[in-house]
Amino acid sequence: MGADGTQAAKSTYREAMREALREALRSDDRVFLMGEDVGQYGGCFGVSLGLLEEFGPDRIRDTPLSESAFVGAGIGAALSGMRPIVEIMTVNFSLLALDQILNNAATLLHMSGGQLPVPLVIRMTTGAGRQLGAQHSHSLEGWYAHIPGIRVITPATIEDARHMLAPALADPDPVLIFEHGSLYNVSDELIAPTAPVDLDHAAIRRPGTDISLITYGGSLSKALAAADELAAEGISAEVIDLRTLRPLDDAAIADSVARTHRAVVIDEAWRTGSLAAEVSARIAEGSFYELDGPVERVCSAEVPMPYAQHLEEAALPQTADIIAAAHRAVG
Repeated sequence: MGADGTQAAKSTYREAMREALREALRSDDRVFLMGEDVGQYGGCFGVSLGLLEEFGPDRIRDTPLSESAFVGAGIGAALSGMRPIVEIMTVNFSLLALDQILNNAATLLHMSGGQLPVPLVIRMTTGAGRQLGAQHSHSLEGWYAHIPGIRVITPATIEDARHMLAPALADPDPVLIFEHGSLYNVSDELIAPTAPVDLDHAAIRRPGTDISLITYGGSLSKALAAADELAAEGISAEVIDLRTLRPLDDAAIADSVARTHRAVVIDEAWRTGSLAAEVSARIAEGSFYELDGPVERVCSAEVPMPYAQHLEEAALPQTADIIAAAHRAVG
């Protein structure tokens, strides 16, 4: 039972995503799931386990190993009135379908004068920390956030994993969902929402008054852990979960900086040309006179993600790095 009396049950992030898929498939006959190994194998990360047996091969479709082909097929199905959910195994593999995503899915509505909406959802795993090597471990969601015509969402909590899919399917534009691979085994109480999940606004995951820690996805838990340690030192850190990377919630970012007057942006992508750079620029453009010091950024090292565990950990933003950046910002 939640604090407000709502029903709660234990769930993993993986199970929450699976239940979101199950609900979508049950509630709308136009919805189907397609991707590599999503059927009998149950998905590379086990998210779709059991759905083939429940819904059959017409709605849980295994595809060949050709991202360009099956993303293109998803676009065609969306144009034909279906509501496809396309699973790409990892964000790195999505680059093989970048032509379809950028040149077709993102543009057709605009190039057709509003006549050809593409209500397509593409799910993919992102991020590192699991010793899968450089070709399976990068965080490229910031690249996609650069593209007009699509929405980019990054569920970081079990509640968002469970409840973001339905509004994504209702969006007339393509929606890309980035699921950080380190989150699938995370478990917590899953509380039923009292209202539909809002894809347009960031969330304050922890209020604070001294500094804003702004992040998303797999880095949220590290930002919250840093806020706990900073609180023990007498520094009150507000943690902002961006949730949606395109469009960014500028108002939430500005409001937080107006409260704390300092900011650290945490982004698992590379620092150069990163989403952290975009957020930092927007703070400088819109909230410069609210700042009491420079915006700090905590990003991954500018290297292909190492395989060796100690090198991978060294390359990734860690809680200690966030705390050090907060100390620099607070002075």
